[in-house]
Amino acid sequence: MEKIVFEKSDIRDFVKATIAEKIEKLKNFIEFTLEASRDIKKTPKYDSMREEMQEEIYQMQRQLGALNDLRRNMAKVLNTATERVQLGSLVITNKARFYVSVSLGEFFFEGDRFYAISPESPMAKKMMGMKPGDEFTLNKIHQKIVEVL
Repeated sequence: MEKIVFEKSDIRDFVKATIAEKIEKLKNFIEFTLEASRDIKKTPKYDSMREEMQEEIYQMQRQLGALNDLRRNMAKVLNTATERVQLGSLVITNKARFYVSVSLGEFFFEGDRFYAISPESPMAKKMMGMKPGDEFTLNKIHQKIVEVL
């Protein structure tokens, strides 16, 4: 089996770009919804529709705040090589690939599946401080760390 080489800096850039793209899309959608709410005629018949739109805008603004938090947290993620699992590590196990950074979830990079996980997640907490060759079990799934980048 041929060993696949991953560039951690490319994955880090990809995660940062994904977050930035989500922020931009959400900002555009908020602006679109604000414009639409302004266009609604000011009659009692449309009051409930305006209220629903305002609630939707509020929810999107909360999502935007969470995405901005992710972007700020990504700035703290180091890009240096590590021997043991820590914030910024790319962990390759016999089952999956984890990027310990922010809670972005599953993403595909150059055709491979990765999981961007928060250092506060149960998976990251279980792996913290481990090195290649170490094994762990979480949710009855046994994994062996193959590589830490």
